[in-house]
Amino acid sequence: MMKRIYILLAFLLSPFIILAQDKGIDQIIDEAFKPVSDFFTNVIFFEISDGVPFVLILLVVSALFFTIYFGFINIRGFGTAVNTVRGKYDDLESHGLSENVNVNVIDGDLPDTIRDESKDGEVSHFQALATAVSGTVGNGNIAGVALAIALGGPGATFWMIVCGLLGMSLKFVECTLGVQYRDVGPDGTVYGGPMYYLSKGLKEKGFPMLGKILGVLFAIFCIGGSFGGGNAAQSNQATIVLKDLLGLESTYAGAGIGFVLAIIVGIIIIGGIKRIASVTEKVVPFMAVMYLIACLYIILSNFTLIDDAFGAIFSQAFTPQASVGGMIGVLLVGFQRAAFSNEAGAGSASIAHSAVKTNYSASEGLVALLEPFIDTVVICTMTALVIIIFNSGGAFEYGGNGSGAVMIDGVAYEGAGITSQAFAKYIPFSQIFLTIAVVLFAVSTMISWSYYGLQSWKFLFGRGAMSDVVYKLIFCLFIIIGAAANMGSIWAFSDAMIFAMVFPNMIGLFFLFPVVKRELSRYLTAIRNKKA
Repeated sequence: MMKRIYILLAFLLSPFIILAQDKGIDQIIDEAFKPVSDFFTNVIFFEISDGVPFVLILLVVSALFFTIYFGFINIRGFGTAVNTVRGKYDDLESHGLSENVNVNVIDGDLPDTIRDESKDGEVSHFQALATAVSGTVGNGNIAGVALAIALGGPGATFWMIVCGLLGMSLKFVECTLGVQYRDVGPDGTVYGGPMYYLSKGLKEKGFPMLGKILGVLFAIFCIGGSFGGGNAAQSNQATIVLKDLLGLESTYAGAGIGFVLAIIVGIIIIGGIKRIASVTEKVVPFMAVMYLIACLYIILSNFTLIDDAFGAIFSQAFTPQASVGGMIGVLLVGFQRAAFSNEAGAGSASIAHSAVKTNYSASEGLVALLEPFIDTVVICTMTALVIIIFNSGGAFEYGGNGSGAVMIDGVAYEGAGITSQAFAKYIPFSQIFLTIAVVLFAVSTMISWSYYGLQSWKFLFGRGAMSDVVYKLIFCLFIIIGAAANMGSIWAFSDAMIFAMVFPNMIGLFFLFPVVKRELSRYLTAIRNKKA
């Protein structure tokens, strides 16, 4: 079996190997993906007015609607979410089959038998949250925030925070549905995510064909996102910082680093969601705490500048400097970077949250709303404060040249380079620290997205062992490709794929949100009865 797979991969790669004799691998990959990337970018990010993509408006309006409809669940449900993660209500999860949880009965198993075997899932609330957070807390928190501030100034931070708060409501809805409509196999393996609540939920509402089509579209987009933004782009960023730290120049060095990363990630993802969860529950808190401590050190070392930084964030959110455009431009930059970072509305996180052990789907929905708060409201804001404090002395001009690049001491920097310069000013050996942070962010994102992509792959091609092996091999191959290549077109394609997931997912959310309201009421009633 493995021999056939290697032969197939060799056949698929042979045109690139032949062309590589005349062209660099960077150029080959970029030329191959550019037409595809341009097409999907133009389709997905079509603008309803100058510079305003429809998908961004869809996300903002939807997040605002669900926030109001569920009575600001992002705020009033925060305490319950924290208590659920720390296990305060775990005894509610061990009372057998809940009659309202829609679990697919596979191969003739009785529902109670499935419940006994799977214990309502494969991972704990904390493990599910750690896995999902690891998929969103990544290099976007380092590079994406810097890009937002470089383009939109300090005011973009305010709108990133607003987007993160509204995104909490979106995550609550989609992750509740992920658990509600998941499949549980006879061996306890869980299969969940938007492709399942789209196909099963819309069938329940009387639209089986629409649900099936939307489920397939979501799965295709999710696989594309897993190979690109959740994989190749991550390995590329990790390789760049490693090569810079080690002083390596050649493309072959990048491929070598990619090969090592592929082995590490491959070993982890072969074990499935349980091994992924066991790794992420250790790596994610470590890397997040490590990064936040460094940010806090810089912020507290410049205590007198904190009020000025927050003053600039709030004032320039509504009256930005002329160099960064008007208020609408700053708002859009902030919302776009936050949406890229926390992926609220894309539905990807619900795939990880679906594997949780619970009898109450809304319990995991509440846990999930913590994700945008951690990713955007906390970590992104910390990064923003560091950069704003760094620029308090006029290190660079907000707005730059309009591309996100800024000049610092006569050298052009963008993204992670800006953050690196800010850290270097206040922390000795910060290059080593940021390299470790970027690599950990990249690896954790890759292993989480491998699970998202694999679940979508299974939805399309079946749940056999061969299907799993093929996907994981291709996934590991993209790690090496990403490390060796300069992939502007692949990054654009990946972003388009991730945002493309919003369209089918959002249709499902608007069809099924009454189910979420019912499940939330049921869970909160159970908590009240427990306290009584």
